[in-house]
Amino acid sequence: MPSRMDDVMRLCCDLSANQQIKVAVKNSSKGAAVAGGTAFIGGLLAGPPGLAVGGAVGGLLGCWMTSGQFKPLPQILLELPPHQQQKLYTDVMSVLGSVDWTDVAQLIALVMGNATLQQQVTATLLSYITKELRAEVRYGD
Repeated sequence: MPSRMDDVMRLCCDLSANQQIKVAVKNSSKGAAVAGGTAFIGGLLAGPPGLAVGGAVGGLLGCWMTSGQFKPLPQILLELPPHQQQKLYTDVMSVLGSVDWTDVAQLIALVMGNATLQQQVTATLLSYITKELRAEVRYGD
């Protein structure tokens, strides 16, 4: 069974590389830490007005720090923990249904050769990325 999951993960990597899909996984905790830290420092230095200014400046800084950090989707997929890979595998297998393959090359050829199946797998992959990982998707460079 793990080899089938590896095959599906490789298929997802190949599909996303073929379409040049990049994603930015939002790192809210980093932005929140920056916003909270600057609000705290502003409050220490200038009291309540400093707290407000520090929070506003920190919020903008946190937003700037966490935006635009796009990585190729295959890289993100390879870094997924096993439980998330299993969820993606289950989602993609619901699309593949009764497709039977012997190795990863055959699976990739079957999906790439069928435009409808390719679109369905890509849609499932993008749905997983946006819903489960809360990532922003971008195509091309």
